[in-house]
Amino acid sequence: MIRAGVVLAGRYEVQERIGLGGMAEVYKGKDLKLNRFIAIKILRKEYREDESFVRKFQREAQAAAGLMHPNVVNVYDVGEDRGLYFMVMELVEGITLKEYIEKKGVLSANETISIAIQIASGIQAAHQKHIIHRDIKPQNVIISKEGKVKVTDFGIAKAATSNTISSNAMGSVHYTSPEQARGGFSDEKSDVYSTGITMYEMVTGRVPFDGDSTVSIAIKHLQEEIMPPSEYIPEIPYSLEQIILKCTKKNPDKRYPDMGTLIADLKRSLADPDGDFVDNDNYMRNDETVMVTPGELRQIRRQADDYDDDYDDYDEDDYDDEDYEDENEEEYSKNSKRGKKNSDVDPKMAKIMKIMKIVVGVIVALVIVFAVGKAAGILKIGSGTDQEDKKSTVSVPDVRGETYADAEKILKKKGLKIKKAGEEASDEYEKGEIISQDPGPSKKAEVDSTVEVIVSTGEEEEEELRIPSVAGETEDDAMEILVDAGFSSSNITPSTQSSDEVPAGKVIGTNPKEGSGVSADTQITLYVSSGPKEKMTTVPNVVGKSQSEATKMLKDSGLNVGSITSEYDSSKKAGTVIRQGYSSGTSVKEGTSVDLVISKGEEKAIMPDIIGSTQSSAKDALEAAGLRLGNVTSEFSDQEAGTVIRAAYGEGTELSEGTAVDIVISKGPQSGQDPDTPAQPGDDGTQNQ
Repeated sequence: MIRAGVVLAGRYEVQERIGLGGMAEVYKGKDLKLNRFIAIKILRKEYREDESFVRKFQREAQAAAGLMHPNVVNVYDVGEDRGLYFMVMELVEGITLKEYIEKKGVLSANETISIAIQIASGIQAAHQKHIIHRDIKPQNVIISKEGKVKVTDFGIAKAATSNTISSNAMGSVHYTSPEQARGGFSDEKSDVYSTGITMYEMVTGRVPFDGDSTVSIAIKHLQEEIMPPSEYIPEIPYSLEQIILKCTKKNPDKRYPDMGTLIADLKRSLADPDGDFVDNDNYMRNDETVMVTPGELRQIRRQADDYDDDYDDYDEDDYDDEDYEDENEEEYSKNSKRGKKNSDVDPKMAKIMKIMKIVVGVIVALVIVFAVGKAAGILKIGSGTDQEDKKSTVSVPDVRGETYADAEKILKKKGLKIKKAGEEASDEYEKGEIISQDPGPSKKAEVDSTVEVIVSTGEEEEEELRIPSVAGETEDDAMEILVDAGFSSSNITPSTQSSDEVPAGKVIGTNPKEGSGVSADTQITLYVSSGPKEKMTTVPNVVGKSQSEATKMLKDSGLNVGSITSEYDSSKKAGTVIRQGYSSGTSVKEGTSVDLVISKGEEKAIMPDIIGSTQSSAKDALEAAGLRLGNVTSEFSDQEAGTVIRAAYGEGTELSEGTAVDIVISKGPQSGQDPDTPAQPGDDGTQNQ
C-alpha cells in the first residue's frame, strides 16, 4: 500500500486507497498542477519486476489515454516514479452497474436501454480507435452520482491493427464471448456479445450461464442455448428481447456488426417497444453449430487456470476429453410481435414447416446418392475433360494469432495445408504466433492448396542503452547528458530528495541506476537534491516558569524566544509564563521562534482624577475604574459647594479592584459663623454612602 502524501512525477499526490484489484491498486489523488481530484491506478508490487508485463501495462495505458469520451473513464497520463508504474484517470464517484443491479434486483426496460446506449457509445469510441475492450461486464461500468454511465478498466484491452486480434484472455467468464472462450480471435463483435450478456443481467437480475467452474461456464457459452429473458420477465418488450438475443448469437456474423447499429436499434426500441424491426434469425442453421474438440477443451482449461475470476480450482474428472453433441439455438417465431414460442404457431404454419422438412430430407438424400454414385463411377456427366471433377474451394479461416501447430489443425479441418514462409518480429503477436497469411482470411482457396504463413519471433529487440553518470550535475546539465545518450526528455522525470552530502540543486542519481542497460523508451527518474534534511526538535512546556527559566529551556531545545507580551492573570504569579506560541510536545524545525505571554499578576484598578467633580460624577468615575465610593464627609472650603475637594488616594494610584475610596465634599465658604461654634447637624457631619 502506498503511503498517503506521496507525490508522483512531481505532480500527482496520492491520498486514500479506494480500490484493490488483482493487478493494481486504485487511489484517490490530486493533480497539484491542475488542482483537481483524480484516480491513480498503481501496478501492484508483484508485477513491477516483470518487464514484459510492465511494457504491456504502459502500451495499454497509452492506448486508453487516447480515448476521450463522456461514457469512458478517461485516462489522463501514464508514467513511472521511484519504481511505481501508474495511470492517472478521471475520478468518478458512484457505484458499479453490478452493485446497482444487486441493489434494484431487476431494471426496467427503459432504464436498461438508457444504460446500454451509454455503454455502447463508450465502447464505440474505443472501437473507432481500434481498441477492443474484451472485458465488458457490469463490474467495469460505473454509474456516477449524476447518473452518467462510464465504461472503465481496459486492463486486458488490446489495440487492433486489423479487423480482428489474437486473444489469449478470456476476460470474466460469465460475460465472455464463445470465440474468447474457445481461445480464438476477438473483435468488435466480441464486445457486442458481452454487452448483450450485460443487458440480459440488467433485465433479468441474473447471468444466462453459471456453473461450478470457469470451464463449465465457458463450455455453456459455446454450446448451450440462452434462455430467453421473457422466461424470467414475461413483460419484457419484444424488441428489447430480440436485441439481446441478436447480441448473444454464438456465430459472430449473426450479431450486430458494430456498436452503431446496436445503438440505432436500442433507440428505436424506446419509441417502438413491441416493434418487429430487429433483423434476427429465429433458428440456428447448420453453419452455426458449435463443436468443442479435445484440444480446444484443453485450451479452455489452460485459459481458465490463468484467468479464473470466480473459482480457485475445478475437478479434472468432471471434464473428459470428448466431443460434445451439437445443440441448436432455441427457435423463436416472428409471427407474433410478442415472440410466441413455436408451440403457439398457427396450425397451417406448422403444416407448412412439416412439408418443408420432408422436402429438405429428400434433397439431402438425393445429394448423398449423387455423391456416392459419382465416387463409385456409376454416374458420369459429360465427356472428356468435362467429366473431370472440378476442384472445390473453401473459405480460408483466419489463423493469425494462432501457433503454427494450432493453425495446422484449423487449416487441416478445411482441407488445406500450411507452410511457414518466414519469420518476423512483432509487437502485437507473441513469439510463435502467426502474424500474416496468404491467402488472407475469408479468401477462397482450392482444397489441398497451401496457405503460407509468417510466424512472429516476438517483440523486436531494442538497442540497449546505458544510463550515464549524472551525479553532481545540475538538473539541466543532467537532462542534456541523458538526451545525448539517446533517451527522450519526455521519459525523464525530475524528483526532489533531501541529502546531507549533495548540495541543493545538484543531481543525487537516477532510477534505473548509473550503468544499467535499458531500452531507449525507458522511464528515468532523476533525483535532485533539495539540500540537507531539516532537523526537528520538540517544544518544551514553559507555562508557569519565570521568563528567564522559559528562555533557557527554549534555548536548550534549539529554539528562539519570539515576541514577549504581558497581561493580568490572577491565577498566575506575576512574571511567570501564562501561554506559549507552540503547544508543548509539538515537533518543529530547529531555530523556530516561540512567543511568550507573561503574567502581570492580579489585575489592578487605577485611581481616576475626581477632584472638582460632583459627588455623583465622582461615584460614576470610581465605578468605571473598578472602585467604589466609600465614606463621604463635607467641610467648608473656598471651592464650590458640592464638589470633591479631597480623596483618600491620589490620581493614578494602583488599587485592588473593588477598593472603597473616601472623599470630602466642599460646603462652600463659611459666612457669619464662629469657627469655634460647633457645627449644627448637617453642616459638617458625615454622610455614609
